[in-house]
Amino acid sequence: MALVLREKHVRSLLSMHDTMLVLEEAFCSQLQGMAVNQPRIRMMFPNSVMNMLAAAIPADPFWVMGFKTYTAFREGVRYVVMLFSAQNGQLLAIIEASWLGSMRTGGASALATRYLARPDSTIVGLIGSGKQAVTQLMGICNLYPSYALCPISCVYVYSRDARKCEIFCQEMTRVLNVDVVPVSSARQAVESADILITATTSWEPVFRGEWLKPGCHINAIGSNWAQRRELDLTTLDRCSLITTDSIEQARTEAGDFIIPADEGLFDWPRVHSLAEIMGPGCLRRETPEAITLYKGLGIALEDIATAAHIYCLALREGLGEEVDLLS
Repeated sequence: MALVLREKHVRSLLSMHDTMLVLEEAFCSQLQGMAVNQPRIRMMFPNSVMNMLAAAIPADPFWVMGFKTYTAFREGVRYVVMLFSAQNGQLLAIIEASWLGSMRTGGASALATRYLARPDSTIVGLIGSGKQAVTQLMGICNLYPSYALCPISCVYVYSRDARKCEIFCQEMTRVLNVDVVPVSSARQAVESADILITATTSWEPVFRGEWLKPGCHINAIGSNWAQRRELDLTTLDRCSLITTDSIEQARTEAGDFIIPADEGLFDWPRVHSLAEIMGPGCLRRETPEAITLYKGLGIALEDIATAAHIYCLALREGLGEEVDLLS
């Protein structure tokens, strides 16, 4: 029997703290050669896109494999994860995966921040006020006090839609119990930020690298298309450590790197995988003044690890609908 889990089940079961722990275990498994990640495949149609990502990981108490697929039409985006047993191929679960995807994206950025940001970071700058921006802030604020970071004192948010930005800030202030303040320019969001988040759909850089404060950590998660970028060349030049969740996937999707590399202005060996910063003896920021970057693309390893966690929790709580499918 397979378990069908709806968005309401995912929202009730999945916490940001647990998401971060699950992702950390998944990336450590990848570092040890125990996990497999298949980069995103896109099938393009005149008015839509179909995306597929696959991975296999050890997930207590069993190994799992699976894929996420989602379709993007003008009417909206629809996400689903198919989760299988890696022991016998049994279909374990079919999971609606919109909130799952947002949570794992926020969790991955929070992990990068845990390892790369200065521990005395207190001010966050955010460019963008859409769905992904919500879980990005949830992840950063969840770091305190579990990981010895200072409590976030203020978040400055810039968005092109001032009214939407104001509503976003009011809601996030209520949810996170942190001052989330709208500002009138990207520069205002960037200049004082210890941690900077970009979560936009922009085709062009959304801030200038010279605005960055020494010691800033950047989470750039908005673009995963080769033709788009949120970061300018100055930002890349100022970064002493650059990471991403998948170097292989970055070579086809990370316009922030692809565009300057094709112009001979950026070297791919500067990019390290997120897994490389975890554990003793791994990569870290070199000095308090160093600027660090995490380029988040969203990979199958994150989706399948999170889906396996949700499935185990649903079994424990007796949630979901069992269907006799592929038995």
